[in-house]
Amino acid sequence: MANVLINVPRQAKRGEVIEIKTLVSHPMETGYRRDQLGREMPRDIVRRFVCTYNGTEVFRADLHPAISANPFIVFSTVATESGTLTFRWTGDNGFSMTESAAITVD
Repeated sequence: MANVLINVPRQAKRGEVIEIKTLVSHPMETGYRRDQLGREMPRDIVRRFVCTYNGTEVFRADLHPAISANPFIVFSTVATESGTLTFRWTGDNGFSMTESAAITVD
């Protein structure tokens, strides 16, 4: 199972731009390398990251084989109301990881 780190402010003022940071631990194999015996190593990457804020999508990233292991993604959104930010990573070989964080908006 992958480990996830999420940094979301616990509180924000309505209309404030907030910075969100996420990190998912994943080995990320491009599928272009070969092992010691010359066999192709199968691709295993995180393909997509989506963040929703109270069910509304606020950020999406499609990732490709050149992305590094343990993708670190930083983005901003506007704090509109108290609620939940949900983060979902999906990838090859059935990889799927979902986490969430609460935010209080004054």
